[in-house]
Amino acid sequence: MQLGVNVPNFAPGTDPDMLRRWAQTIEGLGFDLLMVSDHIAVTPDVAEQYPAPFYEPFTTLSWLAGVTRRVRLGTTVLIVPYRHPLLTARMAANLNRLSGGRLVLGVGVGWARQEFEALGVPFRRRGALTDEYLQAMRDAWRNTDDYDTAAIPIWVGGNSDAGIRRAVLHGDAWHPLRFTPGWLTRAVGRLKATADELGRPVPALMPRIALRETGEAVTDPERLAGVGTMDQIIADIEQIRLLGAETVLLDPFNGDPIEIRQPERAWQTLAALATYHKSEEDR
Repeated sequence: MQLGVNVPNFAPGTDPDMLRRWAQTIEGLGFDLLMVSDHIAVTPDVAEQYPAPFYEPFTTLSWLAGVTRRVRLGTTVLIVPYRHPLLTARMAANLNRLSGGRLVLGVGVGWARQEFEALGVPFRRRGALTDEYLQAMRDAWRNTDDYDTAAIPIWVGGNSDAGIRRAVLHGDAWHPLRFTPGWLTRAVGRLKATADELGRPVPALMPRIALRETGEAVTDPERLAGVGTMDQIIADIEQIRLLGAETVLLDPFNGDPIEIRQPERAWQTLAALATYHKSEEDR
């Protein structure tokens, strides 16, 4: 199983130097994947969780491709209805080609109603638009003379039944985001049942979990996977591996702006996890 990191590409304290340091730290520690988030208009509902400045993902990942060599690059998640599908297909294909085939396209329907209004995109149609646009993108990529790219894996985000169904119909993987450990066990059963119902293969499991190390064990029954002592975090990752996950993405931003300006604590936790993961691989 591979490990990746969701890098904050927003909020005061994020700048080109910080993004470069994140990327080189992640690659230097041996992680397999670096992903960033997506917003276009930082409307009040977006700013409440992801304050400005916000670095657009395709531009940011294109730049980070030039300061890294090995680590895969991706979005968690690109909000599909915000852009014309042929524009997204073009940008993704170009980035994949320019990075040497390192792109992973995590996608979702979006949630920020005010941002949809600012962009003139109908909020109530976001699910249908996502399905339509994903199919249009796949159709476009079949023209390899024009788009000139190898296959780009699509990870479909969304923890709802609709998100699971979309992953089965349109995704190479299902990419659920931030959940309790017990929830994922039940959800994997729903994923398999949905695939059987639709007569489709079960998509790969590529979840994103929180990452916050604490000094004492967290006993709250609503504890998110990835939150707790190092032993709890490792146990969560191992449980997810046993459920069949091929990659786990670690999200070190937990809502405190200080985490953006002072990433050293997150880097220490990541370094410990990288050491543990390498020791497991060497066994």
